[in-house]
Amino acid sequence: MFKNTLDNKRYYTLNYFYKKKFGSKVFKVSLNGNFSCPNRENGNSGCIFCSKLGSGDFAGNKDDDLVTQFNQVKDVLLKKWPNSLYIGYFQANTNTYAPLEELKEKYEKIIALDNVVGLNIATRSDAISKECYDYLEELSKRTFLTVEIGLQSMHEKTLKYINRGHDLKNFKECIKELKRRHINVVVHIINGLPYETKEMMIETVKYLNKLGIDGIKIHMLHVIKDTPLADLYAKEKFHILTKEEYIDIVVSQLEYLDEDIVIHRITGDPDPKDLIEPQWLLKKFCVLNDIDKEMVRRDTYQGIKVTKKEV
Repeated sequence: MFKNTLDNKRYYTLNYFYKKKFGSKVFKVSLNGNFSCPNRENGNSGCIFCSKLGSGDFAGNKDDDLVTQFNQVKDVLLKKWPNSLYIGYFQANTNTYAPLEELKEKYEKIIALDNVVGLNIATRSDAISKECYDYLEELSKRTFLTVEIGLQSMHEKTLKYINRGHDLKNFKECIKELKRRHINVVVHIINGLPYETKEMMIETVKYLNKLGIDGIKIHMLHVIKDTPLADLYAKEKFHILTKEEYIDIVVSQLEYLDEDIVIHRITGDPDPKDLIEPQWLLKKFCVLNDIDKEMVRRDTYQGIKVTKKEV
């Protein structure tokens, strides 16, 4: 049996982390707080891969109030897991990009609900004010707070190509500030961004090792209809990773990723009706199973290639 897993995975599973911390089954409930995004203002189109729903395709309906959104999911889960706990996940768009009082009103409404043990807040490194940092620090002392920051790649030329809207320095300063305040941090990265090599993708996880992050979400780039990325793909036909290439890269990344970093996600969940490529991504459980099989085939595990000097 490998460490940090309940089902003999060869990486640090989120299920194990929650079970160890809370002693119970924990579910994240995706919410849409109807926030906007600073990268979509003043005529900017935002990140080239982002859907119209701001990467919140499976979050709640923004026209419903937050408690209604939460209860719609909770009522379904209760039927199968009556004793479970919940984390409110503010997923769509940039969830710190609003006046502080609005943030407080929305966050506090969720943590006040029964059996809610924490919040996950997805945002950008360029969208957290000093006042917001102060509030998040205070909030983290009352509930289990996780701030999720999108990076996607450590490579500046990639950040410019995907119209990320900030540079690596801004990201690093944000992570440093969150960790200084003892806030749990999860970073999002994307594999298969146009013209990146396998070596570049591994360099991104090696870079994150040095920042002391607590968790990571690994996504596969997918081309969604009605996005700038879809237009670029139609013109340039840049290479889209095959399933085999993606699995090879993920396993290699895990080998170079510090063993104490929790794996929150290891593949994506595109909306089938909007997906252009890659179609293999729709078979999520096949991808997950094949990652496990490849780790067994290599007889490898998370962190096997990490040295103390690298971390």
